[in-house]
Amino acid sequence: MMRELSWIGLLLISAYLLGSIPTGYLAGRLVKGIDIREIGSGSTGATNVLRNLGKGPALVVLLIDATKGVGAVALVHGFFALTGSSVMPDTWKPWLVAVVALAAMLGHSKSIWINFTGGKSAATGLGVLFAMSWFVALSVLVIFIGVVSFSRIVSLGSIAAAIAVAVLMIVLAQPLPYQIFGIVAGLYVILRHRANIQRLLVGTEPRLGQSASTEMISS
Repeated sequence: MMRELSWIGLLLISAYLLGSIPTGYLAGRLVKGIDIREIGSGSTGATNVLRNLGKGPALVVLLIDATKGVGAVALVHGFFALTGSSVMPDTWKPWLVAVVALAAMLGHSKSIWINFTGGKSAATGLGVLFAMSWFVALSVLVIFIGVVSFSRIVSLGSIAAAIAVAVLMIVLAQPLPYQIFGIVAGLYVILRHRANIQRLLVGTEPRLGQSASTEMISS
């Protein structure tokens, strides 16, 4: 049992460190020599990067942050591909995928490299979803785009997508570990948007297209 726990711990730490790569922070330093956490929304996510650094850096940050999520799940698949069932039974795999995915999302939002700050885990979470269930991920992405297109509020799209993850995992009868992941991850992303929710309730949440000095969009 200690051997299994050791491997699980190693995979969790690896996924957390992968997720904690501060892409947006590094983009701010490299492109403009700024700390992206000190301007705009204070998030290191792609939306704040878009607002303050431009489309090119934002696209790179978005892709890398999503790739971190894919990579975290790939760690588990790679582990089982190399070891087969000699270390852990195959029935453990979906559970390990779920907890490793959560570790990567935690790393993105609480990066050890930048004093446990970061983004709001939306992009990394989307990458995780594509690695877990492409159909759920694509459906969530469509919902996000639809809500943002209609409302012009990114945080509202992120919250709707977070709710949709849990609902779709259950409705589409995904494995139980994935359903639990959908609920936990969705709640975590919503929790990360609590300030945005407060502004939504009082009607002060900014919309896309506002100036960098006033817009505080989540990412």
